[in-house]
Amino acid sequence: MSEESAVPAHAALAARTRGTVRIVGAGLLGSSIGHALRARGVDVALDDTSPSQLRLAIDYGAGRTPREEDDPSLIVVAVPPDVTADVIQRELARFPSAVVTDVASVKLEPLRTLRARGVDLAKYIGSHPLAGRERGGAISARADIFVGRPWVVCRDGETSAADLALVEGLALDVGAMPLEMTPEDHDRAVALVSHVPQLVASLLAGRFVEAPDGSLSLAGQGVRDTTRIAASAPELWVQILGANAAPVVDVLDALAADLSAVAAALREPEAPGSRRAVADTIRRGNDGVERLPGKHGQNRRFEQVVVMVDDTPGQLGRLFGELGDLEVNVEDLRLEHSPGAQFGLAEISVVPSAVRRAVDGLQSRGWKIASTTND
Repeated sequence: MSEESAVPAHAALAARTRGTVRIVGAGLLGSSIGHALRARGVDVALDDTSPSQLRLAIDYGAGRTPREEDDPSLIVVAVPPDVTADVIQRELARFPSAVVTDVASVKLEPLRTLRARGVDLAKYIGSHPLAGRERGGAISARADIFVGRPWVVCRDGETSAADLALVEGLALDVGAMPLEMTPEDHDRAVALVSHVPQLVASLLAGRFVEAPDGSLSLAGQGVRDTTRIAASAPELWVQILGANAAPVVDVLDALAADLSAVAAALREPEAPGSRRAVADTIRRGNDGVERLPGKHGQNRRFEQVVVMVDDTPGQLGRLFGELGDLEVNVEDLRLEHSPGAQFGLAEISVVPSAVRRAVDGLQSRGWKIASTTND
């Protein structure tokens, strides 16, 4: 696909974003924003310091090359954290009438740097889409990675309503859910829900390096879920964690204390109070999971139905088709396939009221139910 390729003919509702959007940084987030905006008919000009990365993103259809006459209404800075402040400053100076936002995962450090330099920030609004994939680059970009995801917008007292509407309109146009936070609150929040989980996943996966092959052959979906994000790029995470070090350390210190308490209980499992300490740890985890937003951002509790699926073509499609016939909506899906087995397990999340209908209906159609939440 070339940069002159037509915008998809099926572009949906009219975009809130008007004019040209300039995206600086043609990696995963920048290119994904480009794909999502172009699908709505928005003119997207891509730029990147790497000519090969830029060419690749354009070839995949994320935007076009910049032109001298470009007069963007909105600029999205999607570059690594260590150069975010530099690029924001440059774009504000080059296009003084444009609103500039960035999608860096740390908000306070770039803001402090820009203020220390005396940069006029009247047209700058920091933001951060809570979306991504384990693999980066333009080749991994997708238009739908923002759908249903939060997009934090960090306004201040100088932000005009019109400028704020531009950034929030961008978030809505790509399918995200904009919400306002201060940079300080944002950085504390992502330390807990993003940055520390990355470290925990990496530390746990690091234990596999010297583990016997026999041990790893027992790995199931639980450990794969827990360590999925450990495949992330070290270079990027060194920058992210360094820029948000203090909030991350606060969470790590509290987590280390919790781990020490559990380890102490397990060193003497028969001692008074040890079993309770372990049970309280698991129960507190239950309570924490209950607070996580569910589908469509609601705190909902779903039930799981685990179905055995033969490892042959078309079986998943048949399963979904029959669930549709039963008027059972699949709220979430997790697949597990053990090496060497001729079947997989499809763990389907449904609302509690649909469990019996799903189980009875599937069994009557010949499906084998491995378990349900209440088993």
